[in-house]
Amino acid sequence: MAWVKVLGGLVGAAALLGLGIILGHFAIPKGANLPASSDSVSRDLDPEILETVMGQLDASRIRENLRELSRKPHLASSPRDEELVQLLLQRWRDPESGLDSAEASTYEVLLSFPSQGQPNHVTIVGPTGDVLFSCRQSEANLTGEQGEPDVVPPYAAYAPPGTPQGFLVYANRGSEEDFKELEAQITQLNGTIALTRYGGVGRGAKAVNAAKHGVAGVLVYTDPADINDGRSLPSETFPHSWHLPPSGVERGSYYKYFGDPLTPYLPANPSSFRLDPATASGFPPIPIQPIGFEDAKVLLCNLQGPSAPAAWQGALGCDYKLGPGFQPDGVYTGSQVNVSIHNRLELRNSSNVLGIIRGAVEPDRYVLYGNHRDSWVHGAVDPSSGTAVLLELSRVLGTLLKKGTWRPRRSVVFASWGAEEFGLIGSTEFTEEFFSKLQERTVAYINVDISVFANATLRAQGTPPVQSVIFSAAKQIPAPGPGGLSIYDNWIRYFNRSSSVYGLVPSLGSLGAGSDYAPFIHFLGVSSMDIAYTYDRSKTSARIYPTYHTAFDTFGYVDQFVDPGFSSHRAVAQTAGNVLLRLSDSLFLPLNVSDYSDTLRSFLQAAQQDLGALLDRHNISLGPLVTAVEKFEEAAVALGQRISALQKGTFDPLQVRMLNDQLMLLERTFLNPRAFPEERYYSHVLWAPRTGSVATFPGLANAYSTAMNTGPGSEAWAEVQRQLSIAVVALEGAVATLRPVADL
Repeated sequence: MAWVKVLGGLVGAAALLGLGIILGHFAIPKGANLPASSDSVSRDLDPEILETVMGQLDASRIRENLRELSRKPHLASSPRDEELVQLLLQRWRDPESGLDSAEASTYEVLLSFPSQGQPNHVTIVGPTGDVLFSCRQSEANLTGEQGEPDVVPPYAAYAPPGTPQGFLVYANRGSEEDFKELEAQITQLNGTIALTRYGGVGRGAKAVNAAKHGVAGVLVYTDPADINDGRSLPSETFPHSWHLPPSGVERGSYYKYFGDPLTPYLPANPSSFRLDPATASGFPPIPIQPIGFEDAKVLLCNLQGPSAPAAWQGALGCDYKLGPGFQPDGVYTGSQVNVSIHNRLELRNSSNVLGIIRGAVEPDRYVLYGNHRDSWVHGAVDPSSGTAVLLELSRVLGTLLKKGTWRPRRSVVFASWGAEEFGLIGSTEFTEEFFSKLQERTVAYINVDISVFANATLRAQGTPPVQSVIFSAAKQIPAPGPGGLSIYDNWIRYFNRSSSVYGLVPSLGSLGAGSDYAPFIHFLGVSSMDIAYTYDRSKTSARIYPTYHTAFDTFGYVDQFVDPGFSSHRAVAQTAGNVLLRLSDSLFLPLNVSDYSDTLRSFLQAAQQDLGALLDRHNISLGPLVTAVEKFEEAAVALGQRISALQKGTFDPLQVRMLNDQLMLLERTFLNPRAFPEERYYSHVLWAPRTGSVATFPGLANAYSTAMNTGPGSEAWAEVQRQLSIAVVALEGAVATLRPVADL
């Protein structure tokens, strides 16, 4: 389905910039205004507009947005999810604060749900077949919201049905190393049920690793040591504090890849080819089910066998044993654990909602700002805190637009993605459907998913070119609370690093695949970022906010514990909005490609220090990589100098356009769709998953890790050489993109 309307015609000197390029397939909205001044092609970011937007963002409105968004559970494709689609359309079509256009597009995707008629259950079964203990099938109804009829019971999405039964073992976090250690301790894992805890490896990987060792079924729980700083009593947890209560269960997708499982690399339209669900890859190979730590305590604290290693111990108040089976002198002696899973796969319709503000000068250059809409239950933090911010920012910009006060230089696309929780499905299908258009025209992607994990400091992740624009925004906005610091100055107190160029700066994290930025950076090669407020790491060891993906992630939880007063939500709205305006309105794109030099130099040094000696023994030289990094650094500096010179003098708008395109397209040069054939969608040679321990180019690190224990001339060492060549060629392509466009 087409996703936007024609974005304007040729007006005055804007013809120099090729206006009238189509963003989508719809018509120009009637009555649309385009600026007619002859200097419109040279217009730049207006500081007054920036200040106006920052001042008009309202914490109380964000709070009311969140109250409405999280009022009911809104699992992907549910009736409430569709109600929120209509709410977004209504807001973005509002005559006083709406956008130029708003449309919903629907994909038919494969989702996974627990059976209503046959609930999943986990039991301890005695030697005679009697059920001696049953784990909870739902979370405790502590505030009334957990008992609502639309609350989906805890389950592992895409886990296969089955009813395995066996002796229980404890496998820590379920990594391959954990299962090897466990097998070394107790010898026989065939037919067992493995109890694992969240963290360490991905959800689905726990089942994959377990199956390799003959395990028949897997349980997953959240240990209080990992999420609650050891607190586990009901009086210490929600609703008395922000900590996870004993019955809390983290839901989640256990699918290996992202995107619709049946239509990889194709949009999930009715006409698209679909794989057979019975043979599609990426699903857990054995049944798996999450449980709360109150039930995990019953299972784990009654195990027999050797004590688990110290690093495997937790905060359930007992010595963690490895099993197999229960203590011979306890109430469960001789008993086994039964895991009965009755999940089903269903094709469901899931919608993306897109709101468009047409650019006045460069309508064919897009700045995208997105977040997913669906949640596992009420989803007040994840994802509705981000959507509440999105709605407030679009309201403020829409009001200025409708008043005729402002229109961006470039087009702005607001997106509400569907079915993210099942594997980034909505955003991935969108990038598949509009792959060429988005690669050609997208300036950057801003992701604000969970906008507030907690209220201590900003946390930003992104590719290096976006660092400077995030820093510029953060320096302009006051941090919430006393002290008079900017968000930037407050941020640097909590997360910082030493830069050879800038000195001490805030740390910009790298992007994995945890939210909807993943298809944009890994598949499209679009400069991307994720912005949020988070907690003080010195005060908690929690791996994420405690009620993540549970029925306790409610409006009251946010209002009372996460961000009372919603000042951190407003700070995120201001930061993300400031970045958005700088990217959409600045004459020269505020992307600093020289900031990639720190990353590349770091990768090169790690390769030289940690890989160099063994590479030399196998006659593999890092010389070409050294040369490629040096040439990149030189080309990036030279491009920066050309931009500075142009900014100081008179210029042809086409010169600006060409330089901006170089900045925009740099990220694409690092894509190689054949670099990682074992992966799906990952083609960015700098940010693909790294399984090797050395923090260098991921393909090189992974290949080296495999080859290091093999002999000379092996296929593994050939792959090391191939990955080294891939990195060099990508850097050489980047250098070519950064050089003057007339230098063929």
